[in-house]
This record gives sequence, structure tokens and C-alpha cells, in this order.
Amino acid sequence: MPKLIALLKGINVGGHKKVAMADLRQLMTKEGFQNVQTYIQSGNVIFDALDNADVIANKIQELIHSHFGFEVSVLVKTHQELLSIFNACPFSNEKKKKSYFILFNKLPNTKLVDEVSKKTYENEEFDIINKCLYFYSEAGYGQAKFNWNSFERKLKVTGTARNYNTMVKLIAMSSTDEKNL
Repeated sequence: MPKLIALLKGINVGGHKKVAMADLRQLMTKEGFQNVQTYIQSGNVIFDALDNADVIANKIQELIHSHFGFEVSVLVKTHQELLSIFNACPFSNEKKKKSYFILFNKLPNTKLVDEVSKKTYENEEFDIINKCLYFYSEAGYGQAKFNWNSFERKLKVTGTARNYNTMVKLIAMSSTDEKNL
């Protein structure tokens, strides 16, 4: 059974959309997902399942809505998809370690990508490759002028951000081969 990774957007941020990871693990296990693990409080779930990613994402969204009473966006990736996204990072290793990976729910329109790619910020870099926006800021994400919500609207996609360390951990947790990184 394949390992999958669900990335929940916007939970446990600023006291809103609170989801205890123990409750989420229990809920998903009860619903038939196997070997459910979570990583940190920002909504990263690793599990085994046979359905395709879109079916699973919808199922998790429905579970959260019915159990917790609010809606969240959910992206589901395979281990290999997450690894490919990680390896496609266009930045040097030094910058990559300080980068954010904003994963999209769908491939954005090429014209929209070309339009937003003209935007520049001092001491900040981003590149859009397939279903991911790679972002680096010399001052760190919290101090960046870059605003993901603005890009999300302009690209007409939904996305959720993970930092380098989280990506490394999720890839390791979803691996059946410890040598994948």
C-alpha cells in the first residue's frame, strides 16, 4: 500500500481552525486510513491508502468539516511527488535550506505564471516550476515582502507552504527507503 502525504492548509494558525493532531490521527484511522502519523501542528499527515490523491483529499476535507466544523484545503502527494518537488528546487543548496516550497492544487495557467514572474522584491527570489512556487528570502519568510495570498489569487490556484526542514522530514517519514534523500 503506498505512503501518501496530506498537507492541510491554514490549521492551527493564530488560534484559528484548531485541530489536535492526536484527534486527526484517530479520526483518519477510524475512517480506514492505515499507519497514520502526523508531523508538527501545521497539518502534515503521512499514511497508507489505496485511493487516488483527489479522492483522498476530498475525503479528508469532508472528515475535517464534519468532525471539526470548518473547511480546509487539502493536498495529497505521494512520496515520489514530494521528492521530485524537493529535488527540482532551483536554488543553490545554501539558499534551498532556507527556502519555502508552496505546493499548488493544480498546474497554473502559463500566461498567469509569466505575468506574476515579472514581480520582484529586493533580497527575495521565487521561481514557479510545475505545481510549486519555490521561495527564498534573505530576511526569512516572516519578514518578506512576498505575499502568498496575492500570488494565489493571481495564479488562480490553492497552495500551502512548507519550509525546507518540514519537506525533509515528510520525505523521510514517507520513505520506505532511508536512502531517498
